[in-house]
Amino acid sequence: MLRFLAGRATPGVEAVEDGAWLRAIDFNGASGTLAVRRHARKHCLVAQIDGPVSAHAAALAAPLARVFDIHADPAAIGAALSADPWLAPLVDAAPGLRVPGAWSGFELVVRAIVGQQVSVKAATTIVGRLVARVGKPIEGHPHALTAWRFPTPADLAVADLAGIGMPGKRVAALQGFAAAVASGEVAIERTLAPGKGRKTAAASDAATLDAMRAALLALPGIGPWTVEYVAMRAWRDADAWPATDLVLMQTIAARDPALARATQQRARTHTWRPWRAYAAMHLWNEIADRAGAARGG
Repeated sequence: MLRFLAGRATPGVEAVEDGAWLRAIDFNGASGTLAVRRHARKHCLVAQIDGPVSAHAAALAAPLARVFDIHADPAAIGAALSADPWLAPLVDAAPGLRVPGAWSGFELVVRAIVGQQVSVKAATTIVGRLVARVGKPIEGHPHALTAWRFPTPADLAVADLAGIGMPGKRVAALQGFAAAVASGEVAIERTLAPGKGRKTAAASDAATLDAMRAALLALPGIGPWTVEYVAMRAWRDADAWPATDLVLMQTIAARDPALARATQQRARTHTWRPWRAYAAMHLWNEIADRAGAARGG
């Protein structure tokens, strides 16, 4: 989890340091900092919350649970994926592997757009430039690596991004998305829909996810890969699958050369439902283990 988050941490906003995930936050009108790490002995995470935002400690449990996929059922997921001979050794090598979430859906979509057709490292560099150009520094913040606030949708939509390191069409897609969020045209943060019963709530939530996918996909410059990546990490859709991800396609084709294209792989990957997001994480994790780097996603 920390390796994945460290490779994608937004410079100035997030950091992974000394075994902890760090970031400055604003929540319910209060600001402060978070530091989350594994407990030294127990099977749990410890969140240290500093500043006025600590008054909302109980409410912060929910977004932190989303970031670290606390409510996953590793036993059920592992049992299902281990039925596949391709995935069984990966589950054995990394039992309990979870899907890293995101503190902000907006930030993640920005990251996903920036990351289109570039490496993880390059995307991280460009997002850092966006923060330095459009974000706001936090006065008197004690930790230099988390001393910036991410640009707001309204600010990013109208910023001068000349020379930021992205093609013009991608800049247009980024600012079009930011404008759509700023205006309320597109909702990017998922909230669970209330229902009279579990089945009613589940159906309503599925419909909401479908609508969010459709709204994001309708924006210029945003394709299925971006939507599914966001569904995995920001919307916590356990069955999201970024079918055109180059690393995923390559690792599947390496196992069966007859499955070279995403359309050819569909029947094979459908056998991993309803846990395809976790299958993606296992495949990305395998490549990262081999490369000793944060590849994939």
